Amino acid sequence: MLGKPGIPSFFFEAPMRHARRQLTSSDGFTLIELLVACAIVAVLAAVAVVSMLRAKIAANEASAIASIRAINTAQGAYSTSAASGGYATSLTVLATPCPGSTATFISPDLATDPGRKSGYNVSLVPGSSGPGPNDCNGTASRTGYYLTAAPQATSTGTRAFASSNPNVIYVDMSGVPPTEAAMAPGGGGTVLQ
Repeated sequence: MLGKPGIPSFFFEAPMRHARRQLTSSDGFTLIELLVACAIVAVLAAVAVVSMLRAKIAANEASAIASIRAINTAQGAYSTSAASGGYATSLTVLATPCPGSTATFISPDLATDPGRKSGYNVSLVPGSSGPGPNDCNGTASRTGYYLTAAPQATSTGTRAFASSNPNVIYVDMSGVPPTEAAMAPGGGGTVLQ
């Protein structure tokens, strides 16, 4: 008999039986339980990946819109201070300072044409309007411009954007930038809200 005087023996026997059972027990997870746990983890991971991809696309699209706004602002500054009302024909022209100055009209991350930023190809070309005056560097300007931002792949963005000298941004859900004709009055282009 185990125990001490005055203390029932089951206080000592139950823990010892439990300890013997733990040492000799081969209980564990079954294969089905492990597969169910793996399936749950896989579903959670799939949901997280899809959510992260959507967030990345939204961030890339927001960056493309911000780039178009920055270039539209740069075109306004270029037009008033360097080209007597004309607009630059490329992003490279906007990245060139006037003589005697070191200030450019656009940031260095958008200084190449076509530029790549946050999964989008950003391009500035002369508009279909006529020629403008020469700028402070002697470069010919135009009276209009056509600015686009198109996704490099469907994993980087699903919408494409375009703008011209009225500074209105247009959007196309197909991933192809709206044309100049679509952005013209009555052209049927969708304005970004």
